[in-house]
Amino acid sequence: MAMTDWDACGQRLDAGMDALGLSDSGEVRDRLIAYLRELTTWNATYNLTAVRDPEAMVTRHLLDCLAVSDLVVGANLADVGAGPGLPGLVLAIARPELAVTLVESSRKKASFLRHVRRQLALDNVEVVQSRVEAFKPARRFDCVITRAFATAGDTVRGSGHLIAPGGRFVLMKGRDPAAEMDDLPLDFRHVETVRVTVPGLGAERHVAILEPGLI
Repeated sequence: MAMTDWDACGQRLDAGMDALGLSDSGEVRDRLIAYLRELTTWNATYNLTAVRDPEAMVTRHLLDCLAVSDLVVGANLADVGAGPGLPGLVLAIARPELAVTLVESSRKKASFLRHVRRQLALDNVEVVQSRVEAFKPARRFDCVITRAFATAGDTVRGSGHLIAPGGRFVLMKGRDPAAEMDDLPLDFRHVETVRVTVPGLGAERHVAILEPGLI
């Protein structure tokens, strides 16, 4: 197996964060690379992501998630179907003031998330191994985010109970999900769809913003 050039990964991450206008003291960057190291190690055994090359992961995972940081509002965030922590764990590292709950039904992925939480001492992260429909938090969330999880309508029907009044859904999509907006429940409305540019990624990215409230 080829050796990973972690310096090149760091340089790609630095350039991408700079292009996104994200300030960094160096600690965030180092923690993101540490997360990537753990993901690469576990991925060899547990197949947590189809992307195998760490340099590609910088663009397709880290920068893809960081590109939506400004769209996340409020003090607490739930990542529904968190997988290996994309985007929730990445956002928790980049924004340590944000309380992030990672909701993931897969035991192996939840185990990985708990491992990274311990390794990186991410006190702002909670891991919940549960189907989202069964998760009943003590406090609802200012923001709920998903990445390649389900259609907008299915996402809202399955996890709308997690949103606090005045909160928002942030749905990360590839192509413009305009057609999905026709299937929203009546108690949620589509606010806007934002086209997102990910440095170094030659593919479409859109984010649909939904809010509770009658159309």
